[in-house]
Amino acid sequence: MSVKHSLLSLIYEKPRHGYELKIGFEQMVQGLWPLNAGQVYTTLDRLERDHLVETPGHDKKDRKLYTITSAGKEELWKWLNQPVGRSLFKDEFYFKFLCADQVSYENKEEMIRNQKETMVKDLLHLTQLKKQMMTPENRTMKLLLEGALLHLDADIKWLDMLVDNEMA
Repeated sequence: MSVKHSLLSLIYEKPRHGYELKIGFEQMVQGLWPLNAGQVYTTLDRLERDHLVETPGHDKKDRKLYTITSAGKEELWKWLNQPVGRSLFKDEFYFKFLCADQVSYENKEEMIRNQKETMVKDLLHLTQLKKQMMTPENRTMKLLLEGALLHLDADIKWLDMLVDNEMA
């Protein structure tokens, strides 16, 4: 995930200071991904160095403001238009399963059950979170949660297939 691009999208709306960007980011992701303030300021320094943002000055409380530059807008649009590559074989559980097979691990069924248990907990958590989002401004996050739920459902079915295969 790109903190850099999320900050550019927040600055695109209006000039903001660092703490306001941290809060804006956490609101955007509905608190599901807390962002370290240090990461915000390090990213802002890099964005400024790369001429993607600039600082027109300070607000009334003497906080440094950031605005997006033309180059920053171009970078944001470029990033938004690029498809996201996915490599399922870099999924950590897929890799663990390959390693377990490599060493003839005898507890693969337990490993799969533990993974499934974790995924079911995630499924329940996300379902509950989706139900809590009643306001229209949460529409996009609801759609993202629905996508995550579909992925979890598919992964759980795949784990069931693995168990059936291990028992055969």
